Amino acid sequence: MKRERINVAALDLEERVVQINRVSKVVKGGRRFSFSTVVVVGDGKGHVGVGMGKAAEVPEAIRKGTESAKRNVIRVPLVGTTVPHDVVTKFAATKVMIRPAAPGTGVIAGRGVRPVVEAAGIRDILSKVYGSNNPVNVVKAAFQALSELTSLSEMARRRDMTPQELAARRTRREPVAATVVPVVGAGEEA
Repeated sequence: MKRERINVAALDLEERVVQINRVSKVVKGGRRFSFSTVVVVGDGKGHVGVGMGKAAEVPEAIRKGTESAKRNVIRVPLVGTTVPHDVVTKFAATKVMIRPAAPGTGVIAGRGVRPVVEAAGIRDILSKVYGSNNPVNVVKAAFQALSELTSLSEMARRRDMTPQELAARRTRREPVAATVVPVVGAGEEA
Protein backbone atom coordinates (compact mmCIF):
# COMPACT_ATOMS: atom_id res chain seq x y z
CA MET A 1 0.00 0.00 0.00
CA LYS A 2 1.35 3.42 -0.94
CA ARG A 3 2.21 5.60 2.03
CA GLU A 4 0.86 9.15 1.92
CA ARG A 5 3.16 12.06 2.74
CA ILE A 6 2.20 13.80 5.97
CA ASN A 7 3.23 17.36 6.77
CA VAL A 8 4.72 16.97 10.26
CA ALA A 9 5.18 20.74 10.65
CA ALA A 10 1.39 21.13 10.92
CA LEU A 11 1.14 18.43 13.62
CA ASP A 12 1.72 18.91 17.35
CA LEU A 13 3.95 15.86 17.85
CA GLU A 14 4.94 14.60 21.28
CA GLU A 15 8.08 12.46 21.56
CA ARG A 16 8.54 9.46 23.83
CA VAL A 17 11.84 7.62 24.32
CA VAL A 18 11.16 3.88 24.49
CA GLN A 19 14.70 2.63 25.00
CA ILE A 20 18.24 3.93 25.45
CA ASN A 21 20.93 1.31 24.92
CA ARG A 22 24.69 1.70 25.45
CA VAL A 23 26.59 -0.14 22.73
CA SER A 24 30.34 -0.58 22.42
CA LYS A 25 32.85 -1.06 19.64
CA VAL A 26 36.21 -2.65 20.41
CA VAL A 27 39.14 -0.76 18.93
CA LYS A 28 42.92 -0.98 19.38
CA GLY A 29 42.94 1.28 22.45
CA GLY A 30 39.96 -0.36 24.21
CA ARG A 31 36.21 0.08 23.91
CA ARG A 32 34.36 2.96 22.23
CA PHE A 33 30.91 3.53 23.72
CA SER A 34 27.94 5.05 21.94
CA PHE A 35 24.20 5.17 22.61
CA SER A 36 21.30 3.95 20.49
CA THR A 37 17.73 5.09 21.13
CA VAL A 38 14.25 4.12 19.99
CA VAL A 39 11.88 7.10 19.85
CA VAL A 40 8.13 7.24 19.17
CA VAL A 41 6.40 10.48 18.12
CA GLY A 42 2.65 11.05 17.86
CA ASP A 43 -0.05 13.68 18.12
CA GLY A 44 -2.62 11.53 19.94
CA LYS A 45 -5.07 12.07 17.06
CA GLY A 46 -4.16 9.24 14.68
CA HIS A 47 -0.59 10.12 13.64
CA VAL A 48 2.44 8.14 14.85
CA GLY A 49 6.08 7.65 13.82
CA VAL A 50 8.96 5.47 15.00
CA GLY A 51 12.67 6.20 14.63
CA MET A 52 16.10 5.11 15.83
CA GLY A 53 19.09 7.26 16.59
CA LYS A 54 22.70 6.49 17.44
CA ALA A 55 25.37 8.89 18.70
CA ALA A 56 28.23 9.28 21.18
CA GLU A 57 26.00 11.25 23.59
CA VAL A 58 22.46 10.45 24.75
CA PRO A 59 20.80 13.84 23.88
CA GLU A 60 22.23 13.68 20.34
CA ALA A 61 20.99 10.08 19.93
CA ILE A 62 17.50 11.13 21.09
CA ARG A 63 17.51 14.09 18.67
CA LYS A 64 18.50 11.82 15.77
CA GLY A 65 15.82 9.30 16.77
CA THR A 66 13.19 12.03 16.90
CA GLU A 67 14.15 13.31 13.44
CA SER A 68 14.02 9.77 12.07
CA ALA A 69 10.59 9.22 13.66
CA LYS A 70 9.24 12.47 12.16
CA ARG A 71 10.29 11.25 8.70
CA ASN A 72 8.28 8.02 9.21
CA VAL A 73 4.93 9.43 10.42
CA ILE A 74 1.84 7.52 9.29
CA ARG A 75 -1.90 8.09 9.73
CA VAL A 76 -3.71 5.41 11.75
CA PRO A 77 -7.43 4.90 11.03
CA LEU A 78 -9.42 5.09 14.28
CA VAL A 79 -12.98 4.03 15.09
CA GLY A 80 -13.81 6.10 18.14
CA THR A 81 -11.03 5.29 20.59
CA THR A 82 -9.97 1.94 19.10
CA VAL A 83 -8.78 0.36 15.83
CA PRO A 84 -11.17 -0.79 13.06
CA HIS A 85 -10.16 -4.47 12.96
CA ASP A 86 -7.76 -7.18 14.20
CA VAL A 87 -4.25 -7.31 12.78
CA VAL A 88 -1.35 -9.72 13.32
CA THR A 89 2.11 -8.68 12.11
CA LYS A 90 5.50 -10.34 12.17
CA PHE A 91 8.72 -8.30 12.27
CA ALA A 92 11.99 -10.24 12.64
CA ALA A 93 11.40 -12.77 15.46
CA THR A 94 8.53 -10.76 16.99
CA LYS A 95 4.85 -11.26 16.27
CA VAL A 96 2.34 -8.64 17.47
CA MET A 97 -1.43 -9.07 17.59
CA ILE A 98 -3.58 -5.93 17.93
CA ARG A 99 -7.33 -6.20 18.51
CA PRO A 100 -10.09 -3.59 18.94
CA ALA A 101 -11.62 -3.28 22.42
CA ALA A 102 -14.86 -1.94 23.87
CA PRO A 103 -14.88 1.65 25.18
CA GLY A 104 -13.53 1.81 28.73
CA THR A 105 -11.21 -1.18 28.34
CA GLY A 106 -8.04 0.92 28.25
CA VAL A 107 -4.70 0.09 26.67
CA ILE A 108 -3.84 -3.52 27.43
CA ALA A 109 -0.38 -3.70 25.93
CA GLY A 110 3.20 -4.54 26.85
CA ARG A 111 6.30 -2.39 27.13
CA GLY A 112 6.96 -2.00 23.39
CA VAL A 113 3.39 -1.77 22.03
CA ARG A 114 2.02 0.68 24.64
CA PRO A 115 4.05 3.79 23.65
CA VAL A 116 3.23 3.28 19.96
CA VAL A 117 -0.55 2.93 20.41
CA GLU A 118 -0.72 5.72 23.02
CA ALA A 119 1.19 8.11 20.75
CA ALA A 120 -1.30 7.29 17.98
CA GLY A 121 -4.20 8.27 20.25
CA ILE A 122 -5.68 4.79 20.71
CA ARG A 123 -7.38 4.58 24.13
CA ASP A 124 -9.00 1.10 24.01
CA ILE A 125 -7.04 -1.84 22.61
CA LEU A 126 -6.00 -5.40 23.33
CA SER A 127 -2.57 -6.62 22.23
CA LYS A 128 -0.26 -9.57 22.64
CA VAL A 129 3.41 -10.03 21.76
CA TYR A 130 4.60 -13.47 20.67
CA GLY A 131 8.19 -14.60 20.16
CA SER A 132 11.02 -12.17 20.84
CA ASN A 133 10.25 -9.33 23.27
CA ASN A 134 13.23 -7.21 22.18
CA PRO A 135 11.89 -3.62 22.53
CA VAL A 136 13.29 -2.52 19.16
CA ASN A 137 11.55 -5.33 17.28
CA VAL A 138 8.33 -5.02 19.32
CA VAL A 139 8.08 -1.27 18.58
CA LYS A 140 8.73 -1.83 14.88
CA ALA A 141 6.22 -4.71 14.71
CA ALA A 142 3.55 -2.60 16.46
CA PHE A 143 4.22 0.30 14.07
CA GLN A 144 4.00 -2.06 11.09
CA ALA A 145 0.72 -3.49 12.45
CA LEU A 146 -0.79 0.00 12.73
CA SER A 147 0.36 0.80 9.19
CA GLU A 148 -1.52 -2.29 7.92
CA LEU A 149 -4.85 -1.10 9.31
CA THR A 150 -7.48 0.06 6.82
CA SER A 151 -10.40 2.34 7.55
CA LEU A 152 -14.04 1.29 7.22
CA SER A 153 -14.51 3.62 4.23
CA GLU A 154 -11.43 2.17 2.49
CA MET A 155 -12.67 -1.41 3.04
CA ALA A 156 -16.11 -0.44 1.71
CA ARG A 157 -14.56 1.18 -1.38
CA ARG A 158 -12.57 -2.00 -2.12
CA ARG A 159 -15.75 -4.09 -1.89
CA ASP A 160 -17.90 -1.66 -3.93
CA MET A 161 -20.16 -0.96 -0.96
CA THR A 162 -21.10 2.10 1.03
CA PRO A 163 -19.59 2.40 4.53
CA GLN A 164 -23.12 2.12 5.99
CA GLU A 165 -23.71 -1.22 4.20
CA LEU A 166 -20.39 -2.58 5.43
CA ALA A 167 -21.04 -1.38 8.99
CA ALA A 168 -24.45 -3.08 8.93
CA ARG A 169 -22.83 -6.36 7.84
CA ARG A 170 -20.17 -6.10 10.54
CA THR A 171 -22.59 -5.64 13.44
CA ARG A 172 -23.08 -8.82 15.39
CA ARG A 173 -26.40 -10.50 14.85
CA GLU A 174 -28.52 -11.55 17.82
CA PRO A 175 -28.38 -15.34 18.34
CA VAL A 176 -31.56 -17.11 17.32
CA ALA A 177 -33.33 -18.65 20.31
CA ALA A 178 -33.05 -22.43 20.20
CA THR A 179 -36.35 -24.17 19.66
CA VAL A 180 -37.08 -27.02 22.04
CA VAL A 181 -38.04 -30.24 20.27
CA PRO A 182 -39.68 -32.81 22.53
CA VAL A 183 -37.92 -36.16 22.55
CA VAL A 184 -40.13 -39.20 22.42
CA GLY A 185 -38.83 -41.84 24.82
CA ALA A 186 -39.44 -45.59 24.83
CA GLY A 187 -43.02 -46.47 25.70
CA GLU A 188 -44.36 -42.90 25.47
CA GLU A 189 -46.97 -41.81 23.01
CA ALA A 190 -46.34 -38.64 20.99
